Amino acid sequence: MTQIKTMHAGSLPRPPELHSLVVARESGKPYDQQTLDTQLRSAVAEVVRRQVEVGLDSINDGEFGKSNFNNYMRDRLAGFEERPVGDGPNLSISDRDRAGGYAGYFTRGGLAAIGVQVRRFFCVDELSYKGQVPLQRDIANFKAALDAVQDLPGASKVEPFLPAVAPGTIEHWLNNDHYADDESFLYAIADVMREEYQAIVDAGFLLQIDDPDLADAWQLHSEMDVPAYRRFAEMRIDALNYALRDIPRDRVRFHMCWGSYHGPHEFDIPLKAIVDLILKVKAQSYSIEASNPVHEHEWEVWREAKLPEGTTLTPGVVGHFSDFIENPELVAQRLVRYAGLVGSDHLMAGTDCGIGTRIGHPDIAWAKYATLVEGARRASERL
Repeated sequence: MTQIKTMHAGSLPRPPELHSLVVARESGKPYDQQTLDTQLRSAVAEVVRRQVEVGLDSINDGEFGKSNFNNYMRDRLAGFEERPVGDGPNLSISDRDRAGGYAGYFTRGGLAAIGVQVRRFFCVDELSYKGQVPLQRDIANFKAALDAVQDLPGASKVEPFLPAVAPGTIEHWLNNDHYADDESFLYAIADVMREEYQAIVDAGFLLQIDDPDLADAWQLHSEMDVPAYRRFAEMRIDALNYALRDIPRDRVRFHMCWGSYHGPHEFDIPLKAIVDLILKVKAQSYSIEASNPVHEHEWEVWREAKLPEGTTLTPGVVGHFSDFIENPELVAQRLVRYAGLVGSDHLMAGTDCGIGTRIGHPDIAWAKYATLVEGARRASERL
């Protein structure tokens, strides 16, 4: 029997006390570093154990050492400065601009909420990587947690992964006031992030590249038509592949979604418009948002789209868009449908995006992971 394996996109439910310490650190408020370090190690150990116990096949550290893309960028990159809101151009968002009464869901591109402040980030010098300490902390905590669960059934077979952010998504939040053009800027980000990508692989983990803004940037550029946006997206994929050039393809998973904000998503770019570009990423598997009411119908794209030889499709079959807990029978049906298009040997079960920070209660998130595992088991039996 072919066993369909399971993964999640990254972010897991965080203990409130740890969340409070991370927010204090990133808001510039007083906090105790030793307490933060201790709680972070403990929380990672517990979340790794829980992932193994629920039966997930590909697991991570919950991304507990990070809070959001903006603060992640602050920890990893040097060569930028923060400025108050109002500096620089405003970007339009299609959903917001066209949405009328529900426009309040949206914020303007390039903004980052840090505590009570809202700042914009501008590259003003040559970019460099400064994230060695937080990265090695995350790697060490994850390794220790994995070592501690080797007594659990199935623990020896899990695939450990750590996520890192794609150059194009970093660019989304970092305005360029230094490099000559977008291409130079993107490749500078790629050169910087290559150090992190390589370190994750060298540590023995699968590297998951998170790139929500590959599709979400369509909302920021309502002046573009689809051909223009494809050129925009392809440059960013080329920069990512440049950063991955020395990493074996089978050590990379690529995760993309449509930004995952809670909103109508009425004007998301269709998957069929960019699927061939997604499949150009030098990755062994492709994790793609696929279970919510806006994108579930796009399973039909795989009637025509063909995976690169030897690669795997990981559709989201459990979602973050609501607190409904998917029935395992629905998960199984979704997986059987995909198996009929790409083959069960080229299929993995995933989530649309990180569930942990988008669901109303941690128990709901863990119930979703349990139904993901059970749905994959049922689908595997049928296939």
